Amino acid sequence: MRYLALLVCITPLLTAGCTPTVQVAMPNEPITINLNVKIDHEIYVRVDRELDQIFSDSSGLF
Repeated sequence: MRYLALLVCITPLLTAGCTPTVQVAMPNEPITINLNVKIDHEIYVRVDRELDQIFSDSSGLF
């Protein structure tokens, strides 16, 4: 009988400790988004001299 009474008293305490809590709070510092982006690109085009001669105006290809 004592164990049953003890179990009845302890069960609500155990279930109350397992309930999740959600808190919504404002941040202390402002939100900053850093958009300093540097994009460097280099394009190298190399044409062989033979291809340059094929596509020249005097070749009559075009």
